[in-house]
Amino acid sequence: MGITITHLGTATTILEIDGVRLLTDPVFDPPGPKWSFGFGMTSTMTAPVAITSQDVGPIDAVLLSHDQHGDNLDHAGRKYLEGAKQVITTNAGAKRLGATGIRVIGLQPFSSMALKGESGARVRVTATPARHGPPLSVPFVGDVIGFVLEGDEGSVVYVTGDTVFFGGVEEVAKRFTVKHVVAHLGCAAYGPLRFTMNASEAVKLAHAFGSATIVPIHYDGWTHFKESRATVETAFAKANLSDRVVWLEKGAARVL
Repeated sequence: MGITITHLGTATTILEIDGVRLLTDPVFDPPGPKWSFGFGMTSTMTAPVAITSQDVGPIDAVLLSHDQHGDNLDHAGRKYLEGAKQVITTNAGAKRLGATGIRVIGLQPFSSMALKGESGARVRVTATPARHGPPLSVPFVGDVIGFVLEGDEGSVVYVTGDTVFFGGVEEVAKRFTVKHVVAHLGCAAYGPLRFTMNASEAVKLAHAFGSATIVPIHYDGWTHFKESRATVETAFAKANLSDRVVWLEKGAARVL
């Protein structure tokens, strides 16, 4: 059955893998309000998502890289989680969300679980390391994970989560033969502090994962994103990697 991805906005996608249907980092609020990320860091959403939460359709599980930032889980996203069959996230996030009655499972990096879809198909979900900022930033930024998704039919997808390029990402490349990398980019930054991959790190990511297709998301629609699609396209072109990049039209399903 293969892989189909629909990018709704920011890091929100619908991923269909060998018959299992997943939603990542649900953000469904309208643009406008300013969000606080702590320590004086704020951001405003400037572009709407492609479809509403009511139009997402049946979802077997939500993959939530982290719950503590509004550009990965906003008010409408939290409301959506209340009706989700299952949410998979960090251990810290599972404690916070579980206390509200949401059905949630926490995974630590490189721990795995089997996920059975409504269709009967299965996907193995493995949490992957992510570092959402400079070294030693975890105490004030919080825990984040990515996901490796292995389908019944051999599909292997890596969703990076919000992370800079660091040793944990390289370890994922060593442990898994990944066919498609869904990459959170955008160079989210405040002054000299950067919290997601920039264009040069996207190139490093592509080299680390050999011949894998790179699918950029999380690069526009918020004021704290400092690099646009054009910047990333230029970096890939200079590195002769453009033929390995798949850009998504928001709201349009794309078969990988």
